Amino acid sequence: MCCRADYKPYMPAPTSFNLALALAAALSATAALLHLAIIVGGPAWYRFFGAGEKFARAAAAGRAYPAVVTASIASVLGLWAGYALSGAGVLPRWPLLPAALCAITGVYLLRGFAVLPLLLFARSKATPFLVWSSLVCIGFGLVHLLGLLQVWPQL
Repeated sequence: MCCRADYKPYMPAPTSFNLALALAAALSATAALLHLAIIVGGPAWYRFFGAGEKFARAAAAGRAYPAVVTASIASVLGLWAGYALSGAGVLPRWPLLPAALCAITGVYLLRGFAVLPLLLFARSKATPFLVWSSLVCIGFGLVHLLGLLQVWPQL
C-alpha cells in the first residue's frame, strides 16, 4: 500500500487556533500550578516567591489563610487560562469572552506597570521580587494582548 504513487498517509485535519492565546493560557496555567506548589512547599516557598514574612510565619503556624489566599489566586489564574483557551478556539466559547479577555489582559498589564511609580519615586521600596514579578506580568499581558488583537474580529 505504501508503494503506490497515489498513497497519502493519514494526516489529521489541521486545527485552527490562536497560538498567542494558547501560549497565554499555558502561562496562566503554569502560574496557577506554581501557586499550588507554593502551598505544598510551605513557609520556605512563601518566602522565596515573595509572599512576605507574615504569610510565611502564618503558614509555619498552620494557619489556613495563606493557603486559602494562594489557592484563590491559583483558581483565578486557572480561570484565566480557560478563558484564554476559549479565546484561542481550543475550548468552546465561554460567556462574556471579549470582556473577560480584555479584563484579564488589562489586569496583567496594570499589575506589571504598577511598579513604575515605585521605581520612579520610592526606589528603595521596589524589591527584586516586585520588579521580577512585574516583568513577568508585563510579559503575560503582552502575550494576551497580541492574541486578543489577533482574534478580536472573530469575537
